[in-house]
Amino acid sequence: MARASGLLLVLLALPFAVAGLVLALGAVASLVISLRVGSLYPPAGPFVDVPGGRLATIQAGPADGKPIVLLHGASANAADPMGGVGYLLAARGFRVIAFDRPGFGWSDRPQGGADAAPQAQATLIADALAAMGVGPAIVLGHSWAGALALALALDHPERVAGLVLAAPVGMPMPGPITLPWYWRLALKPPILWVLSRTVGPPIALAYFREAGNRVFKPEEPVPGYIETSRAALVLRPHTLLANVQDLVGLTPSLAAMSPRYGTLHVPTTVVSGAADPIVRPDLQAQPLARAIPGARLVLLTGQGHMIHYTAPEALAGAVSDLEATIRRDAVPAALP
Repeated sequence: MARASGLLLVLLALPFAVAGLVLALGAVASLVISLRVGSLYPPAGPFVDVPGGRLATIQAGPADGKPIVLLHGASANAADPMGGVGYLLAARGFRVIAFDRPGFGWSDRPQGGADAAPQAQATLIADALAAMGVGPAIVLGHSWAGALALALALDHPERVAGLVLAAPVGMPMPGPITLPWYWRLALKPPILWVLSRTVGPPIALAYFREAGNRVFKPEEPVPGYIETSRAALVLRPHTLLANVQDLVGLTPSLAAMSPRYGTLHVPTTVVSGAADPIVRPDLQAQPLARAIPGARLVLLTGQGHMIHYTAPEALAGAVSDLEATIRRDAVPAALP
């Protein structure tokens, strides 16, 4: 009887022992991945102090050029928009400032999960711009950062001269998002924290290049994108955690922000790939352009989600056109 009870206890404990071993091995692998990625892609520009921490930037172009702020989407960092369209804008004479969003790249996330909302990140970006003495500036937000650029214009209009929203997410999601029970369990803060520091990075690494190629559909991936964008920085535990927090928290933020779009009176251009399967223009770019007074909509035929890489000239042209509009509107009309 005692022997049977001992065997039963061993069998009951075995799954926990296996799970513990998997988590321990995952934690070691995550540490190795984090150290390796950090050594491959160290900070590429100056830091800016903000309350509670600092934000990392990559900058280019003449110091006296018209300022443009680049804000990256999910699973990315400042090198993503800078490598796609940023250096092109710098060559056109703009002073380009690309931020690692809070919790991404080398930027701090002072309030942890509370900084997941676009409104919270907009406050940190505004603080950084104030510390730099920059603004009002044209703000270009790609994908998730479309919401961030909008929050910046709504809550900190003194920092924004114009908006270029590239393949943006800005409109409320259609209907509630329902997840299977195991996803709901995994997204509980304590469990999410553990997963992001154990099995999360190795699993993300296994799908890393496939995911990097998939975001270009229906177009072919741009050669060298993974290296140019320093995309592997997303594999580090704290960034994986920030990425999930941002995606989960976006829906309520959009519901709160979207009723205010009609109050925006800043020159705005919305640019989207007409064939974007990730952020569909009929659900986002088109209704967003209608919601913002005077916004201009540019649909790029045949283009997908990564227009800053596949159509950089068109996107840079939209920025230049907007800057010309802002400059023209700032000139007082001649007296008769």
